[in-house]
Amino acid sequence: MNIAGNRRALRTGALALAVGLVLLAGCKREADTAVAPATDTTTAQPDTTAPQAAVEAPLELRDVIENTPQAVVGISYPQDVNRFPGLAKALSDYATAARAELQQAVDGLGNDKPTMPYELSLSFEKVLETPQLVVISADGSRYTGGAHGEPLVARFVWLPETQSMLTADKLIADTKGWGVVSDYIADQLKERVATRLSSEDMDPGQLQESLRSASRMIADGTGASPENFSQFQPMTDPNGLITAVRFVFPPYQVGPYSDGTQTVDVPAAVLAPHVAPAYAGLFAKG
Repeated sequence: MNIAGNRRALRTGALALAVGLVLLAGCKREADTAVAPATDTTTAQPDTTAPQAAVEAPLELRDVIENTPQAVVGISYPQDVNRFPGLAKALSDYATAARAELQQAVDGLGNDKPTMPYELSLSFEKVLETPQLVVISADGSRYTGGAHGEPLVARFVWLPETQSMLTADKLIADTKGWGVVSDYIADQLKERVATRLSSEDMDPGQLQESLRSASRMIADGTGASPENFSQFQPMTDPNGLITAVRFVFPPYQVGPYSDGTQTVDVPAAVLAPHVAPAYAGLFAKG
């Protein structure tokens, strides 16, 4: 090969090497540009999803049995209530509040030991389940000294289709409707008291005074406000439609402690005209 040929070969090789270096640098810049957004997106993703995952974590309710020199605690739950996370949380919140009040009384003892152990006894039971309704009753007592324990009475009405709790203020939204419920329940309770007292050996004056006293308690506990009717449980027919609502009154609300928990069933025919439209379909017709 002559000198000119050698020079041409050297120029060709140098040019090829330069082009290769330029292409390599360009590829590197494109790769850097493509990778950078993907890295940023991956980093941001856990920050947006982590809180949601924490909120949706299921709550596992477990029975509680505790026994110490100062206090005894027993809490039981329906076995399958964890299928309804929102309902399970409501039960857990109620039990936690009851335990907190017991613990406050125990803490007040200091190092002292009570004559009788303080006690919390609470039982949650499923009393109704249909595709539209799940009803849980809570009954028990909390003893922190004195002649007797404090009654614990609550009802939880869960709507699976909307994953929400049905409360008294939602069931009937106006004062007029609660006035009808109030009158019906007060009449039932007064009639019940009159029947009981008339069977006892009382002189007429004592009987009248007892009736007046009972009527005052009933009037105070059944005023036309949803707060007075917050504990209730629907009763259904074979088709799952509500035929009546049983309102539950703990001791002291409409009578003395000795009368215990009282209930009054209000028929659907009385309630239906006043039920909020969103829940009218839950009730039996006619």
